[in-house]
Amino acid sequence: MLITHATILTMNASREIITDGAIAIQQDRIIAIDKTPVLQERYPDEEQLDASDKLVIPGLIDTHVHLAQAMIRGCADDMELLQWLCERVWVLQGNYSQEDGYVSARLCIAEMLKSGTTTFLESMLAHRYGFDGIARAVQESGIRACLAGIVMDIGTYATQDNSMHPGMRESRETSLLGVLDMHSKWQGAANGRIHVWFGPRTPGGVTSDLYREMSELARQKNMGITMHLAEVEADKIYLQEKFGLSPVLYAESVGLLGPRSVLVHMVWLNDADIARLAETGTHVSHNPSSNSKLASGVCKVPQLLEQGVNVALGCDGGPSNNDYDMIREMKLAAVIHKAVSINPLTIPAETVLEMATINGARALGLEHEIGSLETGKKADLAILDLHRLHTTPSPNPVSTLVYAATGGEVDTVLVDGKIVVQGGHLMTMDEHEVIAQANKHAYQVYQRAGIDIKPKWPIR
Repeated sequence: MLITHATILTMNASREIITDGAIAIQQDRIIAIDKTPVLQERYPDEEQLDASDKLVIPGLIDTHVHLAQAMIRGCADDMELLQWLCERVWVLQGNYSQEDGYVSARLCIAEMLKSGTTTFLESMLAHRYGFDGIARAVQESGIRACLAGIVMDIGTYATQDNSMHPGMRESRETSLLGVLDMHSKWQGAANGRIHVWFGPRTPGGVTSDLYREMSELARQKNMGITMHLAEVEADKIYLQEKFGLSPVLYAESVGLLGPRSVLVHMVWLNDADIARLAETGTHVSHNPSSNSKLASGVCKVPQLLEQGVNVALGCDGGPSNNDYDMIREMKLAAVIHKAVSINPLTIPAETVLEMATINGARALGLEHEIGSLETGKKADLAILDLHRLHTTPSPNPVSTLVYAATGGEVDTVLVDGKIVVQGGHLMTMDEHEVIAQANKHAYQVYQRAGIDIKPKWPIR
């Protein structure tokens, strides 16, 4: 395939933007990227995909996703985090069947693909969601995924004793050993598109001994670890009172820091925490929509970047964000830090696009394969049609993408060189069937959980 006549945001080391650019793809790799006339002459017989007046970007990388939460979107809006978790989210998820997990995963993946996300990191798949079915959903859809299975042995959240719904509790044997079993079964499956990680629960849900055991296994098997940390002030207070340590220093004490770890949210950090993250090469996933909606606080992204910490971007889940659109997430990531710092130069559009692409690839240990459009890398990309009222005119395509566009402008998506979205339509799933199944299964979950969500205003 030869994509022609595009404006290409390469995200290569020089951050080159190629106008009237072309990308030659052979099987799952980019074999050349240059001006259109150059590649048309070099590859005269290749099938051409005309991207005139369109923008080509590396596939977006979402470093914090809850697949199972897509189906309970809107279940706990305008609620405080612990109430949000204990009264709604965990109760609903605790009533999931494995079929529900598969249906929700398909809904989430479909939304991500249609809005330009080609790779994601799932943060913690509970045993009850059915890891096999979710891995199958990834395989069928064509997306690239790092799937972290939950690790836990305590049913609490920080200072909240016995707060977890019984349906969500798991033992060391079910969780830790279950993830190892899934790793042996699914690691490298789907032409290398599936990676299996550890996804331990937040401190308070895992004993220190289990963290250490898991961390050692991760090192032995070169597995990634992702975990929510320092999301709310209660996390910081709990760790200080119980262990006399800050969130990051506690994580280090149990082996959770390092270049194969992606720590999520990371709102309640001090200067020493930030320095230690930088020294250990630990990655941070910034989730501005979720943190804002749940009033958790604002991650110190400018300070993290200044100290050399690799910061990526994530949408989180359906109840905490309500969408899985990384382009929408980029805008908030760009503007929220300007408001907090009273500095319009903080976190420019270019930095945010790096967070959503090459920084995300680096966080997943996949920067040599994805995250930029370069010869030899995987052909993971999105083509956006910016011929819209709200994206016209476009003197700077990076600013237009971050500040004006949405996932709705995505026209075509390729993963591994295969077209998975074309003309705005899913090619690997029936969108109407995905929606119908999600509505059906969501209704059943709400019925089993005994939860009835209604508008606050009167209905006639």
